[in-house]
Amino acid sequence: MLIRLRAASLNHLDLWVRKGLPSVPKPRILGADGAGVVEALGDGVAGLEPGARVVINPGVEHGERITVIGEHTDGTHAELIAIPAGNVYPLDEALSFEEAAAFPLVFETAYRMLVTRAGLREGEWVLVWGIGGGVATAALTIAKALGARVLATSSSDEKLAHARELGADETVNHATGDVTAVAKELGGMDVVVEHVGEATWKTSLAVAKPGARVAVCGATSGPNPPAQLHRVWWKQLTIVGSTMGTREDFEAAYDLVRTGRAKPVIDRVYPLDAIRAAHERLEAGDQLGKIVLAIP
Repeated sequence: MLIRLRAASLNHLDLWVRKGLPSVPKPRILGADGAGVVEALGDGVAGLEPGARVVINPGVEHGERITVIGEHTDGTHAELIAIPAGNVYPLDEALSFEEAAAFPLVFETAYRMLVTRAGLREGEWVLVWGIGGGVATAALTIAKALGARVLATSSSDEKLAHARELGADETVNHATGDVTAVAKELGGMDVVVEHVGEATWKTSLAVAKPGARVAVCGATSGPNPPAQLHRVWWKQLTIVGSTMGTREDFEAAYDLVRTGRAKPVIDRVYPLDAIRAAHERLEAGDQLGKIVLAIP
């Protein structure tokens, strides 16, 4: 399908690809997330008519392998994009293009971490490091939608205040406070959303209660922390890796959004021609939620 985009969003993936991590052929149009209207249908494609409002699932499945729009192919930071019809979903009328562009990659990633891989259950405690980024805010939103309790951290008291507005049950400033002490007061964490790596790994294992699950989807501060293997066997921890998500993960996350149980968090909307400023804000880490591009 050829989609005329009306909104797209930024992910840290866009920064990494721009910097050559991972290296992809250049030039490359960035952007995994997008929403818009159907412009035209390829041969043999049916089910949606030109003009229909749609949202894009950024994960393209090839058997057991998943590629990402904007990383392995040209992306959504453009006016038009041609993508497999199976990755295009009707957009609920209750959602704006900006909201639709804000959820797919991070909600799909967070849902797979929490539910498919970590098996999150109602009433459990979840530690979410570094509230502000897309995956962290999505994890907070999804965990609350599923009846879990959330301890959110940040080095910004302003972001922690916003996290409480979004439903966080407890918050702690990881720069000035003691994450381990707060978590222990709460009885320990059942699930840890780990995307930071070296800077947080020791604490992630320390706050996990016996039998807890630590879900890892990234390591922005470095991929080689001290292993702390004694904590793994003493507490009988389960450590799971998670990346992107399947069609089923996307559809389950989309259902939470469509029904209003989980709402995408939008930090700021920029016009497409201000994309440099959008990149600068994301790279500085000033955002809380998703940075969205409005496409005229």
